Amino acid sequence: MTNAGGTQPAKDSGTYRIGGELTVDRLGYGAMQITGPGVWGDPKDPAEAVRVLRRAYELGVTFIDTADSYGPFVSELLIREALHPYADDLVIATKAGLTRSGPGEWRPVGRPEYLRQQCELSLRHLGLESIDLYQLHRIDRKVPLADQIGELVRLKQEGKIRHIGLSEVTVEQIEAAREIAPIASVQNLYNVANRAAEDVLTYCEGNDIAFIPWYPIATGELARPGGPLDKISTEHGATPAQLALAWLLRRSPVMLPIPGTSTVAHLEENVAAAQVRLTDAEYEALAAAA
Repeated sequence: MTNAGGTQPAKDSGTYRIGGELTVDRLGYGAMQITGPGVWGDPKDPAEAVRVLRRAYELGVTFIDTADSYGPFVSELLIREALHPYADDLVIATKAGLTRSGPGEWRPVGRPEYLRQQCELSLRHLGLESIDLYQLHRIDRKVPLADQIGELVRLKQEGKIRHIGLSEVTVEQIEAAREIAPIASVQNLYNVANRAAEDVLTYCEGNDIAFIPWYPIATGELARPGGPLDKISTEHGATPAQLALAWLLRRSPVMLPIPGTSTVAHLEENVAAAQVRLTDAEYEALAAAA
């Protein structure tokens, strides 16, 4: 169905049911860039960050992805300031498992007591009694996977989270985690120019698991002057970033792109990608070029 009025373009991206029950519009918003440089500290313009979040929902976005490590906690606190009390159709996903020791520094920690602490803090910072989708940001190779997923299972049993997700994992790791608990989503690096996680996407498609590509609009050499994205962009009247997002939305029905930005103008451009329709030839040309 097309968003006839055009006021909520995200609605034209279609819907997906995370975990078979949480219906979201497929084009979401990733809230990493509303923090300071290096994903550290407060943004230079907190008021603009709040405007971005509110505008995202106005544009039809019903899926927002964040993490305790964004700031740390700055992103979650801004989401609460902008959108709490939350609309019934808004799904907020967050993550734990990466610690921060400074700007641009990320270190996996998956000890059960740490994951529990971070979940409790995210609940407080987001103003929630239960987190719809709680993702293990990275698997900590120093801690047995059963201990990491097992703690998330206990949090789910206590009603503090509804669904469990993973991030930056292989097919083998997903299968190992699914032996312990149902997995509702996987978040891996994936875009039209970098499809190294193709096997993970294929697995998610076959098992009805949401695939959330991070860094979704990286276009690389494809957007160079005269390159495939540049050429189609000129012919289509859409930006290379919009074409990259449109390609992802067409690539798979389980795909939930979450482009992020810190400005309203860029947000509006990204969300408009939901209304871009690639022809078969354009889709295949981009796929082949990468």
